[in-house]
Amino acid sequence: MMQTQYLVVTAIGTDKTGIISNLTRLVSECSGNILDSRMAIFGQEFTFIMLLSGDRMAISKIESTLPATSHELGLLTMMKRTSRHQILTDTHPYAIDYVGPDIPGTLSKVTEFLAEQQVSISSLKADTLDSHNTDNGEVEHKSSLTVQLPDRIGIDDFTKSFEGLCQKLQQSCSIRPLTQE
Repeated sequence: MMQTQYLVVTAIGTDKTGIISNLTRLVSECSGNILDSRMAIFGQEFTFIMLLSGDRMAISKIESTLPATSHELGLLTMMKRTSRHQILTDTHPYAIDYVGPDIPGTLSKVTEFLAEQQVSISSLKADTLDSHNTDNGEVEHKSSLTVQLPDRIGIDDFTKSFEGLCQKLQQSCSIRPLTQE
């Protein structure tokens, strides 16, 4: 029985049509599988992160062919071998969303609060909405997080504390449970 191996690949470069197609084709041609991926445009830069799986030969082939493909596409890439993600036991997933004025340090204070509570962040998406995209014509910040809330933390107390923080930060927030996959 062949053991499945895992590789995280991150790519960044000037945005142009076809980058994802080239990268996903390389994975397919190497007999790899894309388990998870995220893509975003930051300024003029394309960013892409993938979690790949495959047997030892597939992962080794991706590691050896990606540098040349990256060079051809003008991408900076990083690769790191990893193992399958282990879901934390005695935790439950929650979605946390907050939105409000774009005040420097807000995200830092939110993530510091979560770290102090020993709440693990599984995903984070933060956006600044310019005045054209908001109802009040002001620049706003919107963040969405997926967290793993330990069973030892009561959701009612956590929600009350988080809402208090958001009130101090002038943010509106919501917390809702997610179904575990």
